[in-house]
Amino acid sequence: MTTTLALAEAVLVLRPDDDVGVATRDLQSGTVLGSVVVTQSVPRGHKLAVRAVPQGAPVRKYGQSIGRATRDIAVGDHVHSHNLGMDDDERAYEFGTSRVTLPVPEGPVRTFDGYRRSDGRWGTRNYVGIVTSVNCSASTARLIADQFRGRVLDAYPHVDGVVALTHDTGCGLVPTSEGAQITRRTLRGYADHPNVAGLLVLGLGCEMLPAQTLLDGLDLPADKPVTTLVIQETGGIRATVRAGVAAIEAMLPGIDALRRSPAPVSELVLGLNCGGSDGYSGITANPALGHASDLLVARGGTSILAETPEVFGAEHLLLRRAVSRSVGQKLLDRLDWWKGYTAAGGGTMDNNPSPGNKAGGLTTILEKSLGAVAKGGTAELVEVYEYAEKVTARGFTFMDTPGYDPVSVTGLVAGGATVVVFTTGRGSVLGCKPTPSIKVATNTATYLRMTEDMDLNAGRIVDGTATVTSVGEELFELIIAVASGRQTVSEELDLGSDEFVPWQLGAVT
Repeated sequence: MTTTLALAEAVLVLRPDDDVGVATRDLQSGTVLGSVVVTQSVPRGHKLAVRAVPQGAPVRKYGQSIGRATRDIAVGDHVHSHNLGMDDDERAYEFGTSRVTLPVPEGPVRTFDGYRRSDGRWGTRNYVGIVTSVNCSASTARLIADQFRGRVLDAYPHVDGVVALTHDTGCGLVPTSEGAQITRRTLRGYADHPNVAGLLVLGLGCEMLPAQTLLDGLDLPADKPVTTLVIQETGGIRATVRAGVAAIEAMLPGIDALRRSPAPVSELVLGLNCGGSDGYSGITANPALGHASDLLVARGGTSILAETPEVFGAEHLLLRRAVSRSVGQKLLDRLDWWKGYTAAGGGTMDNNPSPGNKAGGLTTILEKSLGAVAKGGTAELVEVYEYAEKVTARGFTFMDTPGYDPVSVTGLVAGGATVVVFTTGRGSVLGCKPTPSIKVATNTATYLRMTEDMDLNAGRIVDGTATVTSVGEELFELIIAVASGRQTVSEELDLGSDEFVPWQLGAVT
């Protein structure tokens, strides 16, 4: 994506054929910008018409339609919900017509310092995970994890923590239902995650999703200690807490004895997510993350794009990058599923953007999606996965998740993401234990306002002090540093337990 500052450096026009630009500061009515006179006040991050668009015609941004004019739009008008609506025209689908082979970088192999597991995978953190089979065991899990807060783990400096992964379901599910399968797959993904060095599986005893089923057939690494406790069999909450604490205490010395060692960055699995997006997301942080993703994929690593409702309207761009028609069809199949799912709930796929997104300058789901897919860079799309499915392919991939941030990131981590980068314009505070979450602000105002919650400021791209490429390279280096043990701001605040939110589907009886 090429960007040029135009109109007295107050409006960013992304493509020469675009009808709108993005205001880089608040613009008052009557402001003169070259040959353009602002006719209505335009907030920072919102769109200004640089071409006249008649009612019913498409409005172009990123070189693509982001909607249709619901009334005549004059040069200088503020373009937003009052004069821009959905464009329901079908997009032309092509499979694999824009595949790009990324050049292999020259120089020595880049490495990070990670924890090698006996199955050959590499972790970026050393956690003890408490995986709960049912909500009825949630309080017990938290009571156990609370015994390892504060200074208790000071004697084990190479243990990152004990995390209770609690949720709101596990009972009343039809075991063969789609919802039950998703819950089970998510929990098993966390149990098998390379950032979980020790595992306690905790159940109640009468649930539809018994604790042992989370382990059945799971090929866990031989060096991962595992204990299973069932509250009804162990003697109740107090007895289970005592037993759980004793089991984890027995694991800690062995886990603490593990040490980081160099691994090629090809062993990293990078989760790509965005939330609290704004008008800058698609021109700063998202394309910068896309560049970082390309740098990783070019070195043999894996990245995972997600949030299916937020690629709706931009799926044609991903299909052109698919390595095969069958891979592209998987993406279309998931979009068809979502169309039926939203219709059954009385909604449509263009219900997005959220009120916060709209306040930040986004108008239609098309505009949001076109900016969101920029997180995936330019690499060819090698595979499409269902929610929380284990990601095994190398390269750029896609996972079917909702757009709701904690649910989406939970699926990414369950699939094996060992680092997550999360871009945000309005300001997100999400953590995602046991995987570190790197927060990237799309604009400088948000970064300065929430600097204690942000790891990187991509707003410098609009400020003119950095480029998409330079920020992408900086982010790539930050990914390596975090994978090697550098704490993110979310980790400094000990965030990430409550954000474990598996996707819930189906009837509960």
